[in-house]
Amino acid sequence: MALMTPNRAEALQMAGFDSSSDADFDDEAVCAAIFKAHNPEKLVITLGAEGMLLGENGKIIGRIATVAREVFDVSGAGDTVISVLTAALAAGESLEDAATLANRAAGVVVSHLGTAPISAEELLNA
Repeated sequence: MALMTPNRAEALQMAGFDSSSDADFDDEAVCAAIFKAHNPEKLVITLGAEGMLLGENGKIIGRIATVAREVFDVSGAGDTVISVLTAALAAGESLEDAATLANRAAGVVVSHLGTAPISAEELLNA
């Protein structure tokens, strides 16, 4: 399984577009360019406060809104997303369910100051 998990700026770069922080982000154009150039099976673009954009087999599935309640520190959020997403996919979850779980995990992690592990209990309560 080929999975790509770029953030907003990385996705714009991979698509060949302006990747500055104020650049427009066209979901369809960015995903189409990434699928064409890199051909991932699954694509999860993390968009910070705007959540995640999901694509699979060349098509956009949709966006997942962020679930962070109170953000103290975003350190480790991307690593948490990749770890939980990969574990959930390896366990047989769909891309949507895996991304939803990863998004919830990141929401818990950013509510801590500094990098912090997430326990199964914290994730289940989220």
